[in-house]
Amino acid sequence: MHWVGKVGRRGHEGHQGIYGGLFEGEQPVSFGDGRPGQGGSLVVSPDVVEQGVNPTRFREEEVPERAFAWLSSQGVFHGRLLVDGNTGDLGSRVFNEGRLLAKGQLTNPNGVEAAGGKRQVSTDDVEAVALTQWHVICLVGRRVVVANRLTGDIVYDQIALEQGQRAVGLSVDVQKNTFWLFTPQEILEIVPKEEDRDIWKIMLKFEDFEAALQHARTPAQKDAVAIAHGDHMVGKGAAQSRRRGKYLLTKLGTYKRSFVMQRVMIAAWLVEVFMAKLNSLDDTIITGAELSEDMFQDFVTKHKQDLDRLLYYANVINDYNYVLSYWVQRERWSEALKVLKRQTDAGVFYRHSSVLMTHAATELVDILMRQSNLDPRNLIPALLEYDRNFKGPLSQNQAVRYLQYVVNQLGSTDAAVHNTLVSIYASHSSTDESQLMAYLASQGDEPNFDQDFALRLCIQNHRVLSCAHIYTSMGQYVQAVDLALSHDKIELASIVADRPMSNPALRKKLWLAVAKKVISQSNGIKAAIEFLKRCNDLLKIEDLIPFFPDFVVIDDFKEEICNALEEYSRSIDALRKE
Repeated sequence: MHWVGKVGRRGHEGHQGIYGGLFEGEQPVSFGDGRPGQGGSLVVSPDVVEQGVNPTRFREEEVPERAFAWLSSQGVFHGRLLVDGNTGDLGSRVFNEGRLLAKGQLTNPNGVEAAGGKRQVSTDDVEAVALTQWHVICLVGRRVVVANRLTGDIVYDQIALEQGQRAVGLSVDVQKNTFWLFTPQEILEIVPKEEDRDIWKIMLKFEDFEAALQHARTPAQKDAVAIAHGDHMVGKGAAQSRRRGKYLLTKLGTYKRSFVMQRVMIAAWLVEVFMAKLNSLDDTIITGAELSEDMFQDFVTKHKQDLDRLLYYANVINDYNYVLSYWVQRERWSEALKVLKRQTDAGVFYRHSSVLMTHAATELVDILMRQSNLDPRNLIPALLEYDRNFKGPLSQNQAVRYLQYVVNQLGSTDAAVHNTLVSIYASHSSTDESQLMAYLASQGDEPNFDQDFALRLCIQNHRVLSCAHIYTSMGQYVQAVDLALSHDKIELASIVADRPMSNPALRKKLWLAVAKKVISQSNGIKAAIEFLKRCNDLLKIEDLIPFFPDFVVIDDFKEEICNALEEYSRSIDALRKE
């Protein structure tokens, strides 16, 4: 019996349950198989398509299609469980559209050969039945037989019970989508694995292209569905024209302006046809220039309004390249960025990064930092082009912001990335080297950037502190001190001169160079004497005398000379005693 209706949340007055009103207001449609026999059973498919998904996530109009199976003396009668609509013919339609899996097909699906060449016929009955989303599970004696409910094909036939063992029955948890076979001693689980993997092929065979596309998993499967659908549509229109291009042009002309989407879809198809022809000169010649360039231009001119609507179509089919190009050409940067946020194809980012960095750098970098599949090396041209035209401080430079993220957060060791960051730091118009120095210091003794490249850039842009740091990290202390002194950076030269602690001879040489510079710049001897105190473990007053001018009066550093002579005297006495 088949009822259709809705139940309330509470029972009505005078009724004992929530179904009372339904039974009073609806007359059931009753069916029978017309044959006497043992009692049958009725089962329905599980609640949802996807295993483990909460069925409450569906709105009423989105609830997946359900199926029923009726085990009777003739076999298993199954079909769609129609519940949509209030018409009185639903009950009749349920059974009129159903199909029968005959008992013989289920009990003896393979026609097993017995001894003597005679075909052995099973005497077992179908004892129980259960439904998955796409298959009918039958318990036939000791065997579990599974049939595809769309095609009726037997896809599984396996002995599950030992000799003499009988089953209690099949049970289904329709909420959890699990299937169980019970015996007096055991509980066995029947586990469907990827039962929908070939549903797209079956739907394609039935020419239900929308359902086939829905169940296609891989790009190859989806392409196969699309090709079959296209061939089907062309085949239906072949009577009007032998050639696809002419047929589509004719079809486009039959639609009024109010048929917006039909015109847009056909216009999109025609663009593809024209492009294919124009890309093949030989093919165009063979066909007598049937789809020539002039013909294409006439088509574009005539149907410009329809082609503009392709933007909406491109959005629907995720043709991000077309949509991005559309907004970029019109300099609608916010719309372009909205499209880019939904994109995962790295090639699209590389293709449009230059123009978007120029016009919407902050927003673009926000998006780039959320992408994990990008190779920053491919974005370097866009970053350098942006930096070339950027006039603000480094703290607002979006190229620096992105490169710092790649280096510090992603841990990139790509020399191209590090060299780009050094280049931007070194070439900035500001004289402040703090950010560049902080970066150089963070790289340690084994930097990821090219030191020769960085040194050339720093010399070219007069980054003295950074040059001295790089020279020092390369062990070129003499060059570092000479560079600092050439720019009158006495303090920097002194710091570098004190670095080679393990090489006293080199350290003394460096300090002498610094001392010479200090003496040449001093107005008096006192500054030179104060400097001597900083390195008294290496330099003596006699080391500095050659650097003083000839007119210096000895009284100016008499005390230091006396101290030196006394020290020598003590040394001579010690040597004499030895």
